[in-house]
Amino acid sequence: MSVALVTGGGGGIGRAIACRLAADGHDVAVVDRDAASAAETAGLVEETGRRALSLTADVSQAAEVEAFVAATEDRFGPIDAFANNAGIEGVVAPIFDYPDEVFDAVLSVNVKGVFLGLKHVLARMRQRGTGAVVNTASTSAIRGRPGLAGYVASKHAVLGLTRVAALDMAGTAIRVNAVLPGPVDTRMIHALDAQARATGGIKRAGTPTAYARPEDIAGVVAFLLSPRAAHVNGAAWTIDAGVTVA
Repeated sequence: MSVALVTGGGGGIGRAIACRLAADGHDVAVVDRDAASAAETAGLVEETGRRALSLTADVSQAAEVEAFVAATEDRFGPIDAFANNAGIEGVVAPIFDYPDEVFDAVLSVNVKGVFLGLKHVLARMRQRGTGAVVNTASTSAIRGRPGLAGYVASKHAVLGLTRVAALDMAGTAIRVNAVLPGPVDTRMIHALDAQARATGGIKRAGTPTAYARPEDIAGVVAFLLSPRAAHVNGAAWTIDAGVTVA
């Protein structure tokens, strides 16, 4: 029986990943700092006939990460698939006005949170010599965006952590990859768009006429976490309808 762990699973891309992994046969532990949202996703997982565990945690806190990883394995057994997805957007402001405390908060969740997830999950996977991880980055990992100093810096870091982790796991059957979504129809992108309209920031030239669906991202994540992607490691999969090609 396969076990998956999804952080930031209370909504948006994380919820779609959790539901897709359940449909693919995984029992799923759903982690979110919003307890009600995590529980709602867990309920959707159970509707597929799979077991679910709802956990509330702050991914930037080492003790809480260690605890939810342990709780998942205590309930379900070894983690086979880890969607390291939790993240926040921060604010839209030019770098000379960007609040220090917001920058710190974004990097704490988006970078330290990803690092801690990798650290604690990979330590357990390494003991068994098998497993797969997908980190959620963004097309902001490979390009700049006006007004998003914290978010862009954090997603560049996620891509770097992905590459380091993949190399650290070399010689094992453990794989670490990243997905780089463009704009996705979630709360986060609508919040950024609202701030951009209010401040005149973020001009996304070449953005597709329609946002991706969270399910579009979840499908790629599920593939990368599956045996079908057995030879894919340290890769960055861009999911943006070709926008960054130009």
